[in-house]
Amino acid sequence: MEYAEGRNIPALELKGISKSFGTIRANYNVDLELMNGEILALLGENGSGKTTLMNMVAGIYYPDEGQIYVDGEEVVIRSPKDAYKYKIGMIHQHFKLVDLFSAAENIVLGVNDGNKYSIKEVNDRVRQIADKYGFNIDPKEKIHEMSVSQKQTVEILKVLYRGADILILDEPTAVLTPQETAKLFAVLRKMKEDGKSIIIITHKLHEVLAISDRVAVLRKGEHVATVVTAESTENSLTEMMVGKKITLNIDRSEPHDVVERLVVKGLSGHNEEGLKILDGVSFTAYGGEILGIAGIAGSGQRELLEAIAGIYSPEEGEIMYRDPKDGSEVNLRKKTPLQIRELGVRLSFVPEDRLGMGLVGNMDITDNVMLRSYRSGRLMLLNRNDPKRLAEDIVKDLEVATPSLSTPVRKLSGGNVQKVLVGREIASAPSLLMAAYPVRGLDINSSYAIYNLLNEQKERGVAVIFVGEDLDVLLALCDRILVINSGRVTGIVDGRTAKKEDVGFLMTKSDGENVSEGYGTAGGLGSFGPEGGNA
Repeated sequence: MEYAEGRNIPALELKGISKSFGTIRANYNVDLELMNGEILALLGENGSGKTTLMNMVAGIYYPDEGQIYVDGEEVVIRSPKDAYKYKIGMIHQHFKLVDLFSAAENIVLGVNDGNKYSIKEVNDRVRQIADKYGFNIDPKEKIHEMSVSQKQTVEILKVLYRGADILILDEPTAVLTPQETAKLFAVLRKMKEDGKSIIIITHKLHEVLAISDRVAVLRKGEHVATVVTAESTENSLTEMMVGKKITLNIDRSEPHDVVERLVVKGLSGHNEEGLKILDGVSFTAYGGEILGIAGIAGSGQRELLEAIAGIYSPEEGEIMYRDPKDGSEVNLRKKTPLQIRELGVRLSFVPEDRLGMGLVGNMDITDNVMLRSYRSGRLMLLNRNDPKRLAEDIVKDLEVATPSLSTPVRKLSGGNVQKVLVGREIASAPSLLMAAYPVRGLDINSSYAIYNLLNEQKERGVAVIFVGEDLDVLLALCDRILVINSGRVTGIVDGRTAKKEDVGFLMTKSDGENVSEGYGTAGGLGSFGPEGGNA
């Protein structure tokens, strides 16, 4: 391939890349350039082909058509081993580490450089790479002893150890606190200064604007534009992603007519490994508000919601629910999951494996909706009309991309599967709705549709508990935010006045006492910190 005189040769160039899976076209005729010493953000809606495109660069998929060039030379990448040969490494969103191995052992695992293996030399080399770019890591520490950000550091060091000059990061900040994100960005800038070329796949537009030099936008598998970040805004990028103007505002109303719906007192319990996962958790959720829960992954958020839903059995504490029908108080700890659901308490938990919980992959959308209503049928006759109408509403309101209602959900993209899962619970008219990671992996347009639906539930007097990964969203959407770390409540803050850095600090705070909190006598939000004072 020839370049005009004086033109910089890209570190990586894709020409006419196309990839299909059966009748589904993931990428079509994509042209893309990554320059040396550049950070390029890759944006696009769910199903736009971002991950598929990068998986072809990383050797996980092979393109049906097109060419890949590295430093101006055409290359053939049929496996991750080929990608490493051309100094390309991809850091996936879900880590691929052996928990019982040390950081250094994970980093060197699979490396065959022809030299005699020496763990001491590996440790020394890992330290040198870490010191060069500003990573804080102990090569001898076991993976199971590490925080999420440390595990991510190991994944990045794995590709650097193999000599990668082109790094691809898939949603690298999804599970990081603001402080950890800032540290990661500082490391990426050092890599850029060292001549590394970096591609970041992310849904967080404010991070795109903060870290990247240029932004490449995919829409429906095609490359629509690459723009200079400094000349772009969140609105302009979103318009390119979805092909129309989108208003990026979360319309948070003031809580009114709030009523005590759920009071949790002194909730404690252990996980399957015998580790204390909930430690004296206490809080109140009100009808007519959105209570956010912030915390590093694995801090007890899941067990807390599952305890309320009757799925997890804590050893101590009370979960008192006030029934809106007659105002009576019910201790949910004494109820089965089915009894709790019939009281109007709904849990919409979006796991990493969306088909592993909540939906049946071989069943269509209507049948998956009917899983929540089949008991309303008489004897062997099931009521299919109401679930069908509900399925139609979900597809319409959340813009679920599906050939028909009879399409098995396993054939839908991950984001569309998620819309069905979340939409089913929101549409069930609950009195207490717990939405855990409802926008995980969704594009920005779909995410705002979910936020609006949660706000609608709040306006109807529903007590909404929202667990999210993006602190900017939590602060914009929630009336109050409960921060949890290592199973303990470290603070409850006002979503309107709290700073992101303050919430991030509470997420990493190692000590803390359970807080008292509530609404003021005039109906204003009570905002209380770890010791019960103003946060």
